[in-house]
Amino acid sequence: MPSTNQVPHLQTALKGPLLELEQHLLDNRTTIESWFRKQFKNTPAPFYASVDLRNAGYKLAPVDTNLFPAGFNNLHPDLRSLAVHAAQTAVTQDCPEADGVLIIPENHTRNMYYLENLCSLQHILEAAGYEVHIGSLIEDLNEPMKIDLPSGNCLTLKPLVRQADRIGVEGFFPCAVLLNNDLSGGRPEILEGVQQTLMPPLELGWADRYKTEHFAHYSDVTSIFAELIDIDPWLITPTSIACGPINFKERTGLEDLAKSVNQVMDETQKYYQTHEIDCKPFVIVKSDSGTYGMAIMSVNSPEDVLNLNRKQRNKMSSVKEGLQVEQMLVQEGVYTYETMEEAVAEPVAYMIGSQVIGGFYRVHTGKTATDNLNSPGMHFEPLSFEESCVLPDEQQNPDASPNRFYAYGVIARLALLAAAREIAEAKGQLPALAAI
Repeated sequence: MPSTNQVPHLQTALKGPLLELEQHLLDNRTTIESWFRKQFKNTPAPFYASVDLRNAGYKLAPVDTNLFPAGFNNLHPDLRSLAVHAAQTAVTQDCPEADGVLIIPENHTRNMYYLENLCSLQHILEAAGYEVHIGSLIEDLNEPMKIDLPSGNCLTLKPLVRQADRIGVEGFFPCAVLLNNDLSGGRPEILEGVQQTLMPPLELGWADRYKTEHFAHYSDVTSIFAELIDIDPWLITPTSIACGPINFKERTGLEDLAKSVNQVMDETQKYYQTHEIDCKPFVIVKSDSGTYGMAIMSVNSPEDVLNLNRKQRNKMSSVKEGLQVEQMLVQEGVYTYETMEEAVAEPVAYMIGSQVIGGFYRVHTGKTATDNLNSPGMHFEPLSFEESCVLPDEQQNPDASPNRFYAYGVIARLALLAAAREIAEAKGQLPALAAI
């Protein structure tokens, strides 16, 4: 196991209620792990996911769940064995007969950070015992493209082709197809109606998926979970409501958006009073679909929405692939009181199947505890867990690294279960949540 000094030093402002929550999770770990096993048996986890967490001291909650994670190069190499074992289990779960995996990536050829991620993902699957090729959707790619990476590795992108109801690259048409493309630009026709197993399914791309629906599932999950271990679900759940249609450029729908901001702030203030929290509520307004930290802002009052200048409105009007924003998610802002070398930080947990395999801290020197950190200027600090997040150390107090990360792993897996239920609902196979 990695030694303790390989875990990044994290300065935190953790106080009573969260420590009580963490201890409560530890005290109920047998019940929690039994519950997770049952839920993921009934509702299999996605092949992979990453979850952005915010630790406010009095509250620990997810603020984003990505079903097409692109940061595998930021994971600590000491934990590669966890990822390899989890990948073997996840591929077998989704496609038991698979002996190869086709990866379909984003259409990046110059984003070296993304390509390093792709290379890391390919190496994990190859180490798990699968033949792996990368089939690109780039339209004018007619022959394999080799790209030398800063790490010294070389990545090969091959033209994606279709034969009857199967997709692949020349001479390679496996049953397992792993999407590392979030489909922000829509569902490519070449992927429609294929008979292979797509992981995740097309319905979970941003062409069809909404964050509001994810957090609705998350709220359902945490209601049952909170009852199971006797906690207030608000401590692990951000208040989230949908608002739209909105056109930022034409300034239509902004009054309704301001009302939604006011509603969430009022609800948050009531919880603050209930839990005797001496903080000022704030709200995150973001596109109800899409990623890459685009079309997102932190607001402190409804007037902030009404008084946006032209530059701010243009920034909020589109997301990846230039798609216009129409629906917004208005979400309770969760402070992050974690810092690394005096810079604000937030943990991001990575999972393959139902297993936490590691993560990193997103760090930003130019942001505050209320800002979105997924923005230009951020950098990443890998986490090296002393052991898997699933098994805490009973002999250490909640401040000890394994136990702190156990709490993070629990919350991340609750978001993962919500994503699993999104997939099940898309397939028309959504089972009931059971408390025991």
